[in-house]
Amino acid sequence: MDDLTIPQLQKNIIKVLQEYLDFLGSDPESELQLIIDEHNHHYLLLEAGWHKNQRIYGSIIHLDIINNKIWVQQDGTEVGIANELVDLGVSPKQIVLGFKTLERRKITDFAVA
Repeated sequence: MDDLTIPQLQKNIIKVLQEYLDFLGSDPESELQLIIDEHNHHYLLLEAGWHKNQRIYGSIIHLDIINNKIWVQQDGTEVGIANELVDLGVSPKQIVLGFKTLERRKITDFAVA
């Protein structure tokens, strides 16, 4: 499998994040926000709002493109966002599980760095 270009990586990232946004739908107490910074290669799916008197705020998914690889900084999915990117045609060698320690990354099927 050939390495994808940055525009191809961006397209796959946006596709998978949009699918999660559509799947999760709307909630009257919180808002999902898709944050896309294609210039600096940062992509986030955030949740913000209130439940009763408690603040809801957090990153569900955070991806960056660094050195032509997708770095998974935060993965709040059940299936694993990296697996979904592979299903879209991204090579595991172009995905880094940045939320895992270097030692743990070495024993995965994904890139170390």
